[in-house]
Amino acid sequence: MNFTRFCFCLLFIFSACNTKQPAGDDVTDTENPSPPFISYSVVKVYPHDTTSYTEGLELVNNTLYESGGNYGASKLVQKTLDGKIEKSIPLTKQYFGEGITILNNKLYQLTWNEHKVFVYDASTLNKINELSWPYEGWGMTNNGKHLLISTGSSNIYYVDPETFKILNQVSVSDNYGPVSNVNELEYVNGVIYANVYQTDLVLKIDPKTGNVLGKIDLSGLLQKSGMNYNVQNYPGANGNVLNGIAYDSTKKVFYITGKMWPAMFEIKLNG
Repeated sequence: MNFTRFCFCLLFIFSACNTKQPAGDDVTDTENPSPPFISYSVVKVYPHDTTSYTEGLELVNNTLYESGGNYGASKLVQKTLDGKIEKSIPLTKQYFGEGITILNNKLYQLTWNEHKVFVYDASTLNKINELSWPYEGWGMTNNGKHLLISTGSSNIYYVDPETFKILNQVSVSDNYGPVSNVNELEYVNGVIYANVYQTDLVLKIDPKTGNVLGKIDLSGLLQKSGMNYNVQNYPGANGNVLNGIAYDSTKKVFYITGKMWPAMFEIKLNG
């Protein structure tokens, strides 16, 4: 073997030993695994107002509160699970209603681009205050002490409910990195559940780190209602995406709906 061929062989052996296996379906990143999918079962189907461009959903004492968006159609509604309207508060046409949450007998409602937060007495739905928010308003929930707000990015902000001062923030991330379009939020038993806008995914999120702990794939949920309808026949069909999460701590079930959906689903997670 001459010197040139000897060097070539050494180079080949060195390269072969250091070549990584291409990523594929049979390769698992054990250091950064994908969050597991969480299965679910549908318990019951309820009717839902097809004029409501659902932005926020909240269940308190078996009463459902819903914030609807769109300019000229935004509203705050108090209703029963079967859809009977008890109170409806329209927003003036310059406001686009967004996420809601109830804390300390106050109901907070975000607006999208108007930097306004409306505060209502949760018992009467009389408006008692207006606050300012510097970013877009998307989803909102609370952990019993702070308000948690999403803005359409990967960030979730922790906010003082009295001053609306930002106290902390976390970035929602999975094994691919930051997750954008985080929308409607629900805080349940020490974790956050969040819709990802324009997808059929709900994420289970660690509120301290922002790490995605699991994913719920709700693809085809609307078709499981058993209703005889075609979603394309409903107003705003192009925007009829999954959005709206409420939790019943007594029954340990979630209520899930979408923008202008004709159905709301009671679901139970299997894990």
